[in-house]
Amino acid sequence: MTDSVASAYASAPASAGADWRAVPVADWRDYLELLKPRVVSLVVFTGLCGLLAAPGSLHPTLALTALLCIAVGAGAAGAFNQWFESDTDALMRRTASRPIPAGRIEPAEALAFAVALAGASVAIMGLAINWLAAGLLLGSILFYTHVYTVWLKRRTPQNIVIGGAAGAFPPLIGWAAVTGDVSTLPVLLFAIIFLWTPPHFWSLALFACKDYERAGIPMLPVVAGERVTRLQIWLYTWALVAASVAPWALGLTGAVYGLTASGLGVLFLAGAWRVWRGTDLKAPKLLFGFSILYLFVLFAALVADRLAGVAA
Repeated sequence: MTDSVASAYASAPASAGADWRAVPVADWRDYLELLKPRVVSLVVFTGLCGLLAAPGSLHPTLALTALLCIAVGAGAAGAFNQWFESDTDALMRRTASRPIPAGRIEPAEALAFAVALAGASVAIMGLAINWLAAGLLLGSILFYTHVYTVWLKRRTPQNIVIGGAAGAFPPLIGWAAVTGDVSTLPVLLFAIIFLWTPPHFWSLALFACKDYERAGIPMLPVVAGERVTRLQIWLYTWALVAASVAPWALGLTGAVYGLTASGLGVLFLAGAWRVWRGTDLKAPKLLFGFSILYLFVLFAALVADRLAGVAA
């Protein structure tokens, strides 16, 4: 551990001033909340799609083990994130009720929970599946915890752009779990999630701007204003759509995926255009919601395309 990271740990506040003696003991729902289950569900889904799209197959027990390791590793990263950000979480309406700022879980307990889960997930992935998949899982955890959470998030409005790599690892991990290597298609899947992250999170930041400003987090709308953020959403959406159709254009997928990616891309561009125009105040929230559906449907189409190819 570097001195800078160690000092960052030391400077992370314990909590939002909760009196631990005055609150009830945490139950299993609080620990589940630490894992950010809604985020984990998307991570596991894209990891599953990478696994199913890969040539070859895993024994169902091993496939389930790989997915469980991805889920636990992602949850561990989420728990670390909540430990480190308990002070800013306490200042934001959206996050003030989380277990640490609300005083239901002690910070040291949350950190120990996160470290234990992270270590177990990587070790089991390596021993049960392969060490390339384990290394990618470890890289995703460290990127989210150290690069994004500790280093970037409070320092630069590009936090989401660079930090988006953390959430882009699962298809690579799923693919590597089956094949033991990484090739062009999983790299493109990584690129799709990487480019999807800025318009997804900046849409959220547009309608949660006051929260981020109150917490002192330099999200793009806070630092550069709404107009710049709307433009960046529009530009990144074009890059996302180009990346999403690239697997079809390069002959790595078939028409099922290609036509779905093209149709979804048109819808995403239409939503981003409404955000860019700035005349519809509901447009950012609508785009944020659609962006989640977009990723689920796009990756489901990838799996359907793969199954159609096998059936043919």
